[in-house]
Amino acid sequence: MTSPVISLNALSKSYGRFDAVRDLTFDINPGTIFGFVGANGAGKTTTMRMLCGLTRPTRGSATIAGADVWRKRHIVRSKFGYVAQRFSLYRDLTVAENFRFFAGAHRMSPRQVEPRIKHVLSLIDLETKRDAPAGSLSGGMRQLLSLGCAIIHDPPLLFLDEPTSGLDPVHRQQIWDLLYNFSHRGVTIFVTTHYMDEAERCTEVGFLARGSLLAKATPRSLIHSFRVRLLELYIEPIMSALVELRNAPGVLGVSLRSGRLRIYSADPEGLLESWRSQWPFPDLHLKGERWVEPDMEDVFNAYSQGYDAMIGPTS
Repeated sequence: MTSPVISLNALSKSYGRFDAVRDLTFDINPGTIFGFVGANGAGKTTTMRMLCGLTRPTRGSATIAGADVWRKRHIVRSKFGYVAQRFSLYRDLTVAENFRFFAGAHRMSPRQVEPRIKHVLSLIDLETKRDAPAGSLSGGMRQLLSLGCAIIHDPPLLFLDEPTSGLDPVHRQQIWDLLYNFSHRGVTIFVTTHYMDEAERCTEVGFLARGSLLAKATPRSLIHSFRVRLLELYIEPIMSALVELRNAPGVLGVSLRSGRLRIYSADPEGLLESWRSQWPFPDLHLKGERWVEPDMEDVFNAYSQGYDAMIGPTS
């Protein structure tokens, strides 16, 4: 049986009376792309900083490759690469100089450094920027450079804190293509995000809200955990409908999707039948209806908003 790369046991972090992270217990196996998904302030970055040995847990513990992330943090840090949420490299140094600095920090052999820099530059498509100051790069290129510095010592584990936040679609896809390549080579990836489309790209997902783990499974299992179908309505005027339907009996929530309203309800068939019998919104005009399959945004909404009647156990 394969041992987990990362193991959390009741990992918690408190600031005074505020619990930023509460009793996280789960494992991550080798080669997994684990997406840690939650809104801003959910506790994703705090959890990652504890795993990286940058923040001391208040309670509980965590290990990487069997070593405690806090007590053995100086040993553990050689086993992973880390990309922070904000650009944290040296802006006055060139791309190559940043690589040399981080190679030195990881005590790489001098004979290995230049061949490794050449390989990483090719990997992240920054050969032409080798001698450019890091501060002169575009946002997407800076993030690629951050990723390059994180992998300069060829670690078996990567921590990426919202690595594509604020990037254009081209650079977002470029970074995800790199992550797929790393995972294919057996690298374990722990990535935080609040983008639901990125959650679907992961092999396993954990939903975090207010510091607590709501669910952890594959994207397919999470989507299949829905007990009910989702109803979409085409109503005019749509913004007025969005407000009114949220307060309607039997409606747990409403979201706007591509010009239609997606209804969250424990009994959508019964709700639609009652509306067909007597439409209770005289100022709203129902133009059409359809049933749709849930996606990861629907799943996260159901878990985070407490729509327990809509979801069941993951398989």
